[in-house]
Amino acid sequence: MKLSMLALATLSTLAFTAAHAEETITLYTSQPPEQAQQTVDAFEAANPDIKVNWTRNGTSALMNVMRAEIEAGNIQPDVLLVADPINLGTLKAEGHLMAYPEAPVDGYDKAAYDKDMTFFGTKAITTGIAYNTEIAEPVESWNDLLVEDNRGMIAVPSPLYSGAALNHLHALINTPEIGWEFYEGLNDLDVVPEGGNGPATKAVASGMAKYAIIVDANTLRAKADGSPVDYIAPQEGVSFIGEPVAIMSTTDHEEAAKKFVDFLLSKEGQELVSAQGNIPLLPGVAAPEGYPDLSSMKLIGYDVDEAVKNNDQVREQFAEIFGL
Repeated sequence: MKLSMLALATLSTLAFTAAHAEETITLYTSQPPEQAQQTVDAFEAANPDIKVNWTRNGTSALMNVMRAEIEAGNIQPDVLLVADPINLGTLKAEGHLMAYPEAPVDGYDKAAYDKDMTFFGTKAITTGIAYNTEIAEPVESWNDLLVEDNRGMIAVPSPLYSGAALNHLHALINTPEIGWEFYEGLNDLDVVPEGGNGPATKAVASGMAKYAIIVDANTLRAKADGSPVDYIAPQEGVSFIGEPVAIMSTTDHEEAAKKFVDFLLSKEGQELVSAQGNIPLLPGVAAPEGYPDLSSMKLIGYDVDEAVKNNDQVREQFAEIFGL
């Protein structure tokens, strides 16, 4: 009888442990390490039965790893949280992303998530116009930059190098009032796109350029550090990198992965985005101090599926315009 009671007690303990065992999901992310740890910590605090193993690298490096895993038939991540939609659009086209039609996107701008509900923007890293307040006047439109007084004085990152600049290119060429004509106008003013957002930020902050087409954070951090710069969201709108989250179609942890998506899109998740220094996409959640509020800007989206198909052609046309 005692043995039977001991056996029952053991079984009861095992059952309790199994019921409260941690489920583990694997995350691949391009977030900076400190932000990635903050994101994971906040999610695990809200979901104590789920543990996240995460790997961080640049988006291109992560995609190279993903490509090798796909070819080997050994895909590791359950969830991706990466910088731009083009790479996720490619994975979607190949059938590697799981649709999540019930994702909590109420209130979100439709430009912020995939129309087929396979990936979802989590923040707005916008690209607008920075200007040097000592030598330039604020402008209202992208096309206001295209004047003779700005010849050779506009710093532009290259979409052949910068993911944010490539995203911006796709957004602007698909906006009728801007289009390829804007880039042809830049070329006519002897503007030579090169490098990433960093050198362009230094150029406008130092006065080597009057204007720069760069991401919001670079401008506003330079301003906070004392540089004579400010940020403009033109009336036609701003492109944005949403740092989208997606669930892999191969996941064995579908419900846990969905909870990760739910958290990032929740008010709590969006408040974390603001605390980390980025503009949240959920209306009603305040932007970081000194940043423009989302409601004051128009977001320019584009058809990512078409961009994936046309990406090589778009890059070639850009290089042809500027003789790169």
